[in-house]
Amino acid sequence: MSSVTTVVSTRARAHLTASGVRIVRGGHAVLQGVDLTVSAGDRLGVVGENGRGKTTLLQILAGRLVPDAGEVRRTGGIGIADQEMPVGDDRTVGDLIDVELSDVRAALAGFDGAAAALAEQRAGAEDQYADALAVAEALDAWDADRRVDVALAALGAVDDRSRVLSTLSVGQRYRIRLACLLGAGHELLLLDEPTNHLDAGGLAYLTAQLQAHPGGVVLVSHDRALLSDVATAILDLDPTSDDLPRTYGGGYRGYRDGRAAERERWEDEYRTQVAERQQLANDLSTAQNRLSTGWRPPKGTGKHARATRAPALVRAVHRRQEDLDAHVIAVPRPPMRFRMPELGSRPGATLVQVTDAGVPGRLEPVGSVLLQSGDRLVVTGPNGAGKSTLLSLLAGRLPPATGVVQHGPNVRIGLLSQESPEASARRAYEVYDAAVGRLVSTGKLAESEQVSLSELGLLGSREASRPIGELSIGQQRRLDLAMLLAARPHVVLLDEPTNHLSIALVDELTEALRITPAAVVIATHDRQLLRDLKDWPELRL
Repeated sequence: MSSVTTVVSTRARAHLTASGVRIVRGGHAVLQGVDLTVSAGDRLGVVGENGRGKTTLLQILAGRLVPDAGEVRRTGGIGIADQEMPVGDDRTVGDLIDVELSDVRAALAGFDGAAAALAEQRAGAEDQYADALAVAEALDAWDADRRVDVALAALGAVDDRSRVLSTLSVGQRYRIRLACLLGAGHELLLLDEPTNHLDAGGLAYLTAQLQAHPGGVVLVSHDRALLSDVATAILDLDPTSDDLPRTYGGGYRGYRDGRAAERERWEDEYRTQVAERQQLANDLSTAQNRLSTGWRPPKGTGKHARATRAPALVRAVHRRQEDLDAHVIAVPRPPMRFRMPELGSRPGATLVQVTDAGVPGRLEPVGSVLLQSGDRLVVTGPNGAGKSTLLSLLAGRLPPATGVVQHGPNVRIGLLSQESPEASARRAYEVYDAAVGRLVSTGKLAESEQVSLSELGLLGSREASRPIGELSIGQQRRLDLAMLLAARPHVVLLDEPTNHLSIALVDELTEALRITPAAVVIATHDRQLLRDLKDWPELRL
């Protein structure tokens, strides 16, 4: 009996489950309590701050890493795209394609062998041929190389199969491998930040391919637009009230709504337990005061009354102390929320004005830009168009070669560059406090306008006490943002502000930027941010 009908639907049977997955590194649980199920048609987005174990989880799901606890079960072939791809000295583009299409090559070889056996009329050759045909058809093996070629072109990748991989850039190598994965017909795709190194055309192609993928997808990404367009559910690895991951249905919108509701419940429960403990502490204090003063009866009362009243007060103190000792705040402190300080405002005054300013080779002359308090502007354009250069001109950090850039008197301007300055050995809070101190000592900031690092909700006390060189890229980026906001700028200039920041912080920052009285200019490629700010004026370079 032929097995064609059972094998052709291989992708429809694609299935991946993980239960109770836990992995420990250096005595710390990188992942714990991870449960997930991905079937054909499911596209699971995985999100979380840097260091929350997203890449580690993909390695476990792929079978490259064995968890310390829990189990993973897989049905169907797996294709995985890591963020990094080491290469040998002599491997070529064609070699990489052959590796990624190894299942296809094996299926075609098996079919050729079965066809030969059938032609020779060997015993059992008919069933062997039917099975081999079913496997090849399930992978659509004859069309795989064409699909890879289409993907290479769509992603802007090198298609010369003789090119040595080591002569290509990291981005080129990544795009080649991604094209292979999209063309190979794997039942399960595991992708780690797949939008890295892709332009607008590549992003559109990737999105369409993932939406149409008949198997299962696990997608680690900070790209909110990709998650919004592709994900059917989201696994959130960020801290929760019980320190277990959360899975939200309903795609990216369901995740945002569910996370917000979860956060509200967490904060409410924490506040309630803290208030209960404070009440118990107040009750104990009251009882102790009564023991020291309140037990004395009115003048003229006999010794017997005093003697009988004192033990009752002592017992009350003991009981209150026991109640306080027994009360435990079982809910951990919720993560900080970002809090935007009140920024500078000069209604009606010209803060910055640009007229025909340009820098040869970096920025073509920009006709006119006028910024006043409350103004909003989004700067877009391809790489190399001069977006960062324009922000540097607006900030006064770069003089124009042509045209004029004028700044109002004593206007405070804050610029968040794409990359953090070189990390130092000084602690984060020391660098922050020193920067604020300089602003005050030079008269740029009044003492009453100072805001502490903790008030901003960007770095916790533990991170703030660490040397900057030991902070993650995301934490250094948070410090950069904190120092910008500490200056209470009248003009806020943000160059790719979503780089290295968590999804939650980006959402909070976006909402705060909408209502600040300062002028705000944002240069970005981020598709979701552009969607969120679609009502802002746009300057395309």
